[in-house]
Amino acid sequence: MLQANWRVYAVSLFAAIGGFCFGYDTGVLSGVLTMEDFIWTMHGRTFLTPLETGTLTGLLLAGCFVGSLIAGQTAEILGRKRTIFLASIIFIIGCAVQTSANGYGMMVTGRAIAGLGVGSLSMVIPVYQSELAPKEIRGRLISLQQFMITAGLMVSFWCGAGTQYIEGQASWRIPIGIQMGPGIVLAVGAIFLPYSPRWLISKGRNEEALDVLARLHTGGDRNSLIVIEEYNDIINQVELERRVAITSYTELFKQNNRRRLILGTFIHVFVQFTGINSIMYYAPRIFLQAGIAQSSATLIASGVNGVLNMLATIPAILYLDKLGRRVTLISGALFMGTAMLLCGIVMGAVAEIRYNEETGQHEVILGFNQHASYFCIVMIYFFVAGFAYSWGPTGWVYPAEIFPLNIRAKAISLTTAANWLTNFVISQIVPIMLADITWGTYIFFGCSCYVMTVAVYLFYPETKGRSLEQMDLVFDGPVLVYKQKKLAKLQEEPLEAEEKGNVVDKTK
Repeated sequence: MLQANWRVYAVSLFAAIGGFCFGYDTGVLSGVLTMEDFIWTMHGRTFLTPLETGTLTGLLLAGCFVGSLIAGQTAEILGRKRTIFLASIIFIIGCAVQTSANGYGMMVTGRAIAGLGVGSLSMVIPVYQSELAPKEIRGRLISLQQFMITAGLMVSFWCGAGTQYIEGQASWRIPIGIQMGPGIVLAVGAIFLPYSPRWLISKGRNEEALDVLARLHTGGDRNSLIVIEEYNDIINQVELERRVAITSYTELFKQNNRRRLILGTFIHVFVQFTGINSIMYYAPRIFLQAGIAQSSATLIASGVNGVLNMLATIPAILYLDKLGRRVTLISGALFMGTAMLLCGIVMGAVAEIRYNEETGQHEVILGFNQHASYFCIVMIYFFVAGFAYSWGPTGWVYPAEIFPLNIRAKAISLTTAANWLTNFVISQIVPIMLADITWGTYIFFGCSCYVMTVAVYLFYPETKGRSLEQMDLVFDGPVLVYKQKKLAKLQEEPLEAEEKGNVVDKTK
């Protein structure tokens, strides 16, 4: 297994470069939007309207939504590996258009094209990682996707911060152009990645699948018991699933698939309702509300936020497969909810709310109370850390592992599309919430986290330690998970009694 692990880690980590592209492209815009030369190049004036700014963000998300749906088809027809390659090429084209943009229309077009690539990568990479990973470390390997997303966000921020004082168009073309680098590396490297063994078997290429399993898990030993056992499990599952092959998206909503589709979709929806992307998008404005008045200090606070987001993902990589998905999700939601509620309560109790007639927005004045200001900033940092170790990685892990092979690509394309759609909606309403209800925004997201805690406790079964082929057993039980546990105990009691009886008979 030691030989196996380093090869699987290497392949999964390399594929996760797609997550870095996703994180960087998401984060780079927040930095360049404040650069004077960028604004002037876009429209020949000194400002962008809120609609224009929102469109630049929204069209990336719209592209991601469409890309994730398209990838559901290409991942089944062309395979996971080729889909990664094609998505990387599309992403590079989108980045090139953005980097060379000479006006607003060209920039918007580039954002939409890059979104197609990012959305495809965000859908196919967790699928690819889950189908390569041994069940003992599957959560860890898929968590690499979230780690690379946070790394991309952090690097994009500091690149923007480092070039903001450069005069001329280089100030914004450099940070936007940098993202083509990891895209090119991923596109070239994807040519040498192994095919998913589960996809190969589904296409009847069994010998190739056996070779991939042997290379990844035992360094090439096709006769290893580990390889043969996993190979036979996949073969049996594929043969079973072929009898109920799914050819259209409508069949995903049939009763035997509906439960998993709902759980997979809502875990992505819940991720957005934590408020994390809004915290990351609007971090400078949020820290301004929390009492940091100087722009340089606000930038530093936002930068620290990005570093914390990346570092706090590491515990998930190390311990997710030991703690399990349920404990991680529930503890993270409670941690985030408490941090958001405390931030909102203190801000509401102490801050002065003023209405700015010029902007038509409410402004939070908290800087006069230094202790309350620092407390709110620390709570935001706690919130980000709570998300990074829990819902950030597990939000990708859980949907990628719960679906059977014959519907996996289609189902995950829908769940990922739900992620992007909800992300778009939240990104549009949060600026309005921050302007109108100010501290109530934090109360809203705190309450959302507590609702998520209850939902996970009631409806989400544990999947750690189960192979992808064993997920039917996990989801065949009652919808309410606590009933499933009771049923399992009742089933175990007769077996224990029978075993005790056998022991007594032997002693006689």
